[in-house]
Amino acid sequence: MVKAIVGANWGDEGKGKITDMFAANADIVIRFQGGANAGHTIINEYGKFALHQLPSGAFHEKVTNIIGNGVALNVPKLREEIGKLTDGGVPAPNLLVSDRTQVVMSYHILFDQYEEERRGGKAFGSTKSGIAPFYSDKYAKIGIQVNLLFEPEVLRAHLESILPIKNALIVHLYNKPPLDLEEIYREAIAYGEWLKPYVADVSTFLSAAIRDGRKILLEGQLGSMKDPDHGIYPMVTSSSTLAGYGAVGAGIPPYEIRDIVAVVKAYSSAVGAGAFTSEIFGDEADEL
Repeated sequence: MVKAIVGANWGDEGKGKITDMFAANADIVIRFQGGANAGHTIINEYGKFALHQLPSGAFHEKVTNIIGNGVALNVPKLREEIGKLTDGGVPAPNLLVSDRTQVVMSYHILFDQYEEERRGGKAFGSTKSGIAPFYSDKYAKIGIQVNLLFEPEVLRAHLESILPIKNALIVHLYNKPPLDLEEIYREAIAYGEWLKPYVADVSTFLSAAIRDGRKILLEGQLGSMKDPDHGIYPMVTSSSTLAGYGAVGAGIPPYEIRDIVAVVKAYSSAVGAGAFTSEIFGDEADEL
């Protein structure tokens, strides 16, 4: 059975805590969208941890944790997260990464920073994690899937075709130094080398898991008011935050999602710029 856990507000509703609670009885927990731009805080016997990319099942040894194809995968951040867990005495998580997941490159983060600087007072309030440029590349069909990291010649040719476009924008729009092909190529190859032990055909794995009746949790990031279609556009994130996207971002049939848990916060809060209905200020806001 598949259960989806999503936010009903702007995020920060406590989805990590709820997912961790359900994960105790789950077999698989899947992150299906978003990236390192928001975190789920979990407090347990090991201490307090903020998970930005790892699924919240990471603290349960019997759980298989999956990063689905809908995620914006920041490899250095993922490596850092796993390191913080193991340094805190948590057993290394059982982790799979879909071979169809795409990776956030350093230039995505640069573009995010440069665009926020360029917009000045009209900035979106981005976390500058490279999320919008990443998804822009994904839907422009010039992103880098994990499986491409293991095809060096194809990867190089891909970078040779897209970097002139990137550099034209960087130099002429943002007035910044151009990207170096060899440096970006080495970055991508290094990502592949680190990821290799975790990479799997996740869709096939999940198909078998569903057939075997295993309990699966889909863990959403942010909340419905940050959805690019149904949130307060344009002050939204760049991937769908709704339960329906769980089927796409995880790689399962939509009819397999049997239960949806929408987590609601007692009082609303939001990060970034933009309209925020019922926002309060002053001492009362500071106390909350």
